[in-house]
Amino acid sequence: MSLTELIVQTGVHDAIATRLNAQGKLSRNAIAEGIINNVRKTIIRDQLTDPQYYEQMSKLLDDLIKQNRASAADYAEFLRKTEALAKQLVARQPKEDVPVALHGKREATVIYNNLPRILAAQKEGTARVSETRAEYGGDTLVTLALKIDRVMREQAPAGWKGDPTREVQVQNALYLLMNRNREATQALFELVKNQPGY
Repeated sequence: MSLTELIVQTGVHDAIATRLNAQGKLSRNAIAEGIINNVRKTIIRDQLTDPQYYEQMSKLLDDLIKQNRASAADYAEFLRKTEALAKQLVARQPKEDVPVALHGKREATVIYNNLPRILAAQKEGTARVSETRAEYGGDTLVTLALKIDRVMREQAPAGWKGDPTREVQVQNALYLLMNRNREATQALFELVKNQPGY
């Protein structure tokens, strides 16, 4: 069990007492650095599964680090905020603005959150190329995310990850959904390849 998971299960103070500072010899700065390093490790390890989400978590951690260094006096507040960040990280709670149609569909939600970045990879000459999330229309993004999710569940062959022939089949199915754009297809393929649900 990682320190981040231990913080969520037992609370930050118990995690410090049992894992980090069992012998009571570490300073507050050493404990804070240990917690920060473990949360950062969790973010780095899981970032390929949802780049958009973990980018936000990384920014929150960076803000927390800056705040900790700016006001070293309030150690208890730092621990409270670190515990809240660890809980959010382990829970992998989706953003509040996720449409109702995507609730309960983790992979489709991940695709939806990352579609604006993927669509930005399209060339200027392709239809629907450089549109932002607002220009693309939220409902259309939801529809596209659900189509991609359905294609992955219905058309992806069993055991496709790591098998070059089957991976090409998946890429071909995604290629049609991405309006025959290679850059967007490759970006989407890398995202779905890192989803444990596919």
